[in-house]
Amino acid sequence: MTTSEKPTPGTVHLVGAGPGDPGLITVRAVQCLKEADLVLYDYLANPTLVEYASPGAELVRLGRHDQGRSLTPDEISEIMVEAALEGRTVVRLKGGDASIFARGIDEAGACRAAGVAFEIVPGITSGLATAAYAEIPLTHHEDASAVALVTGHERDDKEESHLDYQALAAFPGTLVFYMGVKWAGRWSGALLEHGKPPDTPVAVVQWCSRARQQTVKCTLDTVVDVIGEKGIRPPSLFVVGRVVDHAPTLSWFQERPLFGTSVLVAGSRQTASNLRGKLSVLGAEVLTQPAIRIVEPEDWEPADAVLEKVGEYDWIVFTSGNGVDGFMNRILHSGRDARALGGARIAALGKGTAERLRNYHLFPDLAPDKVDPSALAQDLMDSARDGAFLMARAAGDRPVLAEELEELGAGVDQVPVYRTVDVDEPNQDVADALKAGEIHWITVTSSPTARSLVRLYGEALRSAKIVSISPLTTATLKELGYDPVFEARPHTVDGMVSALVEHGGQAD
Repeated sequence: MTTSEKPTPGTVHLVGAGPGDPGLITVRAVQCLKEADLVLYDYLANPTLVEYASPGAELVRLGRHDQGRSLTPDEISEIMVEAALEGRTVVRLKGGDASIFARGIDEAGACRAAGVAFEIVPGITSGLATAAYAEIPLTHHEDASAVALVTGHERDDKEESHLDYQALAAFPGTLVFYMGVKWAGRWSGALLEHGKPPDTPVAVVQWCSRARQQTVKCTLDTVVDVIGEKGIRPPSLFVVGRVVDHAPTLSWFQERPLFGTSVLVAGSRQTASNLRGKLSVLGAEVLTQPAIRIVEPEDWEPADAVLEKVGEYDWIVFTSGNGVDGFMNRILHSGRDARALGGARIAALGKGTAERLRNYHLFPDLAPDKVDPSALAQDLMDSARDGAFLMARAAGDRPVLAEELEELGAGVDQVPVYRTVDVDEPNQDVADALKAGEIHWITVTSSPTARSLVRLYGEALRSAKIVSISPLTTATLKELGYDPVFEARPHTVDGMVSALVEHGGQAD
């Protein structure tokens, strides 16, 4: 391309992130995130959603109410349009639905004026999610045949309100007010002034569909006092109408075993995603820190030379799921399959490693649940004292199991099938949450993850309690000066989840 040529403009995707539960994002939204070069996301969008973006995407967290100056809507539109004109694919990730009290139409207008292609991807708006997560039926066959979504804060530059409070006070159904905390006195007073009964039930739902969700019931004439007494802050919704009386004291969402618990999940992207999914289903608020990245070895030649004769070994030993993936993917890459292993027997250190082998339809001959290198080494020697051992490992690593085998007189060939690379930058959302004491537990799934976490966050980790996956990880944590509260039994992701549930979630 010559200097006079302009890049082909990219596309802007205005994406609704849903109300907060990361499981409520749409399939199309995930597709857009995976294709994005730039993701602009605000604090109402669950920060874990940006993990769907590719590793090379630029992630820009926009401001929040309590943390300094926020960019203006015009400034955000300018950044978005300029990036698209440079040929980049942009995702503007907005809490809830991009077209409901979210200025999505203004941002679409900025794209159209600049000649930039755009797409609007709908999301579940918080007002409707309240019906499910707080169990408040916005419509009811006896009490409400209609529902109205109303702003609690109109633009400051409007000369007069566009809301007809007389009509709203007489509305034959449910009113749901967005952005209404600061201006509760204004909208509730206007409804009362126009004849809405003072004892009209009101539910204040804060952080809908997040683990910190809370629902406070009151009446129209007491809502302002309740906001002050309970210290309620945004983001909060106000449901006004008789349907509030149908809501239970605790919704199904709030009765889940880890509701109200905040967990920092660290590790490789695959491990973190697996653990996050299991914890989220149980009600936990999960933040993630990809402490390490799993990548290919810099040079495959040593591994390829060994894998050419892989069928000659008596035992192939795996010490981690990443080792399994790296080993088997390289076998498959060479045009072979599991038959290349010939008559070799397979040993797996830990239940999680054994489970990863099953993904390739391989069932280990030896797989103790407990991660104990000394015991496994002795079992292997008892089974094949004169055998030839091959161990798949990380580049630059020196597995304890290999040392144990060699001390017992075994010959062990070690093949590097992956590398761990430390993540350089801490997750700012995680750093803020640790500083504020908002994280209850930290799950540590490997020794490299432990070292990376300490390097990234240091003393801030002491504001939460630590869970270790295995004795090896525990030993590393103790060497670093961070003793875990408990160790998973069995030494797997499922073991960590069970331990958290058993301890009641909250780290009091």
